[in-house]
Amino acid sequence: MQVTESNQENIEEQAVIFSAFADPTRLKLVRILCWQQHPDALCVNALAHLLGVTQPAISQHLRVLRTIGLVKAERRGYHIHYFINPAALKRCRELASMAMSTTMPVDEESCQEHCPERRK
Repeated sequence: MQVTESNQENIEEQAVIFSAFADPTRLKLVRILCWQQHPDALCVNALAHLLGVTQPAISQHLRVLRTIGLVKAERRGYHIHYFINPAALKRCRELASMAMSTTMPVDEESCQEHCPERRK
């Protein structure tokens, strides 16, 4: 199998996504935010209370999720409310699906060149 430039870009993007999801608190945070509708977005205080985590910890996790574009923020008075970016969520799903896909063909000739068992 040849790694094309497009595949390499996807792999890099997948690694960033999986890295962001590598923390259980961030996964819980994403799940909660996915359940929210845009007008009902939650602030840091509400998220901290729901997850039983400090406000600074939630802010750090939100920063990571905002960096990859998955979470958006909106100021409402003194508080900032957070919600999922639907387009970014769709892209994350696509990348995760591509990373775990079993439909990409394996180049048999390449395997025969490199595997002693297959050279026979």
